[in-house]
Amino acid sequence: MPHSSAPPSGLPALEARLQQDLEWLALPAGRWTPRVQRDGQPVQDVVVIGAGMAGLAAAAALQLQGVHAVLYDRAARDYEGPWATIARMETLRSPKHLTGPALGLPSLTFRAWYEAQFGREAWDALDKIPRLQWMDYLRWYRRVLTLDVRNEHELISLVPRDDGVTALTLSHRGERHTVMARHVVLALGMDAFGGPSLPDVVRDVPQRYWSHTSAPPDYAALKGKRVAVVGGSASAMDAAATSLEAGASEVEILIRRPDFPRFNRTKGVSNPGFRQGYAALPDAWKWQLEHALLTEQIAPPHGSTLRVSRHDNVWFNFSSPVTRIRPRQHDVLVHTPKGDIAVDHVILATGYRLDWAAQPAFSALVPHIKRWGDAFQPTPDQQHEQLTEYPYLNDDFSFQPRSAQAPAAISNVYCFCHPAHLSNGHVIGLIPGISQAARTVAEAIVGKLYVEDRDHHYQGIVAYDDRELRGDEWAPAEPYHQRQASTVS
Repeated sequence: MPHSSAPPSGLPALEARLQQDLEWLALPAGRWTPRVQRDGQPVQDVVVIGAGMAGLAAAAALQLQGVHAVLYDRAARDYEGPWATIARMETLRSPKHLTGPALGLPSLTFRAWYEAQFGREAWDALDKIPRLQWMDYLRWYRRVLTLDVRNEHELISLVPRDDGVTALTLSHRGERHTVMARHVVLALGMDAFGGPSLPDVVRDVPQRYWSHTSAPPDYAALKGKRVAVVGGSASAMDAAATSLEAGASEVEILIRRPDFPRFNRTKGVSNPGFRQGYAALPDAWKWQLEHALLTEQIAPPHGSTLRVSRHDNVWFNFSSPVTRIRPRQHDVLVHTPKGDIAVDHVILATGYRLDWAAQPAFSALVPHIKRWGDAFQPTPDQQHEQLTEYPYLNDDFSFQPRSAQAPAAISNVYCFCHPAHLSNGHVIGLIPGISQAARTVAEAIVGKLYVEDRDHHYQGIVAYDDRELRGDEWAPAEPYHQRQASTVS
């Protein structure tokens, strides 16, 4: 039967429906954890570092179970995550029907949000979700769930302690303060525990001549300029297309491979079995899968590549690794095996690299983290230096201690970001699995909090005094023989 073409119901109606859904499900649960102090200072149950999609989903999953989480993000309000800042794709790459961080609540999905404003016909006509609309949805998600996000907070240090508590020093508008937390969720995004992967060829090149897609150039300033984009990934296509649309006079895409890979193999793992079963796979299977994906790499999206190739002033240069970039008086000369190219600006779409020494905020954490290189030895044909540096995590995303000398709080810190994917699968930062991942970490924290507070909860049970029976609900029976005697007489 054709669907109705009724006008959109509007966000207020959707928000009322969400509240009704939560009420019917008796959610969120009431607060049940005790107030805790250390050194005379209150201790938060959970602190989440990062308020992008992953951080919001984790905090929401905790909130539904009666645990309050405080989220700290370095970005200004409404600009958390990459969507409205460094990302340059026109649309998300995931299919529109995926439910993302909705945590099983239909009225919390992007589709519900979209149809409430634009109607069912608009949804049916939509191909993929526009990037900035996704950001608007996440802003609404934060607001409608009243999540406690504190913006413009930069993490300065994170110190796990032997008493199970972690001390976090944060800077807010030039002033520093310390927060204590029983559990810490690190929702740090793609550059977690590292940063952009920068090739050696830019080491001595003045910064004005190049940029990385993690901190892209002012694209408007590229109007009339010659641009080289290094890389053949999705982000390379986005950078090239944005440069062309900004009016770059020409764009040279420099790709070290002889051709694009043709497949995105990660789409083949997007199913419930993978999301729920991956963590239980033997280490050798996890390594084999990740090694295969890294070796083949991922094809850039069809639409992103067409967005580039529809211009007639762009060139795809294969088998063209950059061997040197030589600054000149007003431009740079990019050397490749196929010849030299003069450009005004170079954009590096070279991805990210895990580098434990790159972020001083984690210097007290890093020596105590168990890594894959500590736990697993791959076969000679599957060696991969970067994979050995990935954290070797528990199923609940918590770090494992590297030695018996590690502070107890190490197991109460959670790697809820990109480096978790080798241990726990491609669920963090990706729309298909984020709800499953958020529920996993939230349920683990909820369980640990109960165990940690078992004495408090036991005392609450034995001291429970809400009387069920008042004593007047029945009358005691006479002794059986007396009743029998009275019956006979």
